[in-house]
Amino acid sequence: MTHILDELAWRGLVAQTTDLDALRAELDAGPVTLYCGFDPTAPSLHIGNLVQILTVRRLQDAGHRPVALVGGATGLIGDPKMAGERVLNAPDVVAGWVQRIRRQIEPLLAFEGPHAATMVNNLDWTQGLSAIDFLRDVGKHYRLGTMLAKDTVARRLGSEQGISFTEFSYQILQGMDYLELFRRRGVRLQTGGSDQWGNLLSGVELVRRAEGATVHALTTPLITKADGTKFGKTESGTVWLDPELTTPYAFFQFWLNADDADVVRYLKVFSFRPRAEIEALEAAVAERPAAREAQRALAEEVTTLVHGVDATRAVVDASAALFGRGSLADLDPAVLGAAVAELPTAAGRPGDPLVDLLAATGVVPSKAAARRAVAEGGASLNNTRITDADAVLAPDDLLAGRWALLRRGKRTLAVVDAGA
Repeated sequence: MTHILDELAWRGLVAQTTDLDALRAELDAGPVTLYCGFDPTAPSLHIGNLVQILTVRRLQDAGHRPVALVGGATGLIGDPKMAGERVLNAPDVVAGWVQRIRRQIEPLLAFEGPHAATMVNNLDWTQGLSAIDFLRDVGKHYRLGTMLAKDTVARRLGSEQGISFTEFSYQILQGMDYLELFRRRGVRLQTGGSDQWGNLLSGVELVRRAEGATVHALTTPLITKADGTKFGKTESGTVWLDPELTTPYAFFQFWLNADDADVVRYLKVFSFRPRAEIEALEAAVAERPAAREAQRALAEEVTTLVHGVDATRAVVDASAALFGRGSLADLDPAVLGAAVAELPTAAGRPGDPLVDLLAATGVVPSKAAARRAVAEGGASLNNTRITDADAVLAPDDLLAGRWALLRRGKRTLAVVDAGA
């Protein structure tokens, strides 16, 4: 059986560790309690955070006990950004985001069984702490030189904006989380992204100074695309886990559109498929790239993990129907709306000539090209071929009373929106 650290390394999920051999020995010695923190600085987690949740899940599946920390306290401050101060959110806003993020994490970890996960909020041990106690009991263990040397702090100090004492103190608050969880729950490993390495070391050092104990930290690399551009961004913005911010259909399409150069790496990071299956999909990318088998496997698995089986089935059916492999009329209006939102759109009304709408949506470059497409049998309305170049949009053509799907050839799609 592959050791969990070797499995993580094969999946490209090990960037930095405090002492890899010591961590391996401790993991071998018995169940280790570990934690990972998530700050509610937005109403939802995004797919970058998903890397951490799934890494924790892999450690849990290997027999270790995870603690998921949602930072009701640290979220009130925010980890310093490379440029500019964060806007401080109101306590009631942060409290609401804590609950939303908890609900996103809960389906992804097992909260029952011999290695059950637990969820904690660091506001529980900070809100009653006085400033004097904080400075005496925690602050005295920190050395200013070490804090100033942190990359983000150093860069901010050299900028015009500088850095406030509030954000400068964030690393102490996060370090205190490790100390509290060491004392309360016996936590001996913290995981996080490589951009959090300084904060993780802050906690490791605080536990050593305050308790004389050796604990561990492990980070995962930041995920990037093969071309070096930022992962987790689309033209419409961040890919969120909350279905209200990124619909399950758009979420599915993000993974389905993964580049061949990226998809195998994404399968290793975001799927639980074993090595043999991933290697088979890697071969499929090389031998049959047009089939996009790896992308489809990735999209279906990750969407199911985050949004569930029913939502995934609905978006798969919608995707198939858009390309003529299913009934558009049978789609749920909400799923249909999410699907067509990803397509080029033009306003239209019953009575509008279809050739005008084909041109307006950009399916063809002009009305003359639209007439040629109809004459050649290459234009369709709601997956039905248009045979009359003088046909108009009828009320019955509107799906869910609002949309009509136009197509040129097999893959050029657009939508007419009668509600626009």
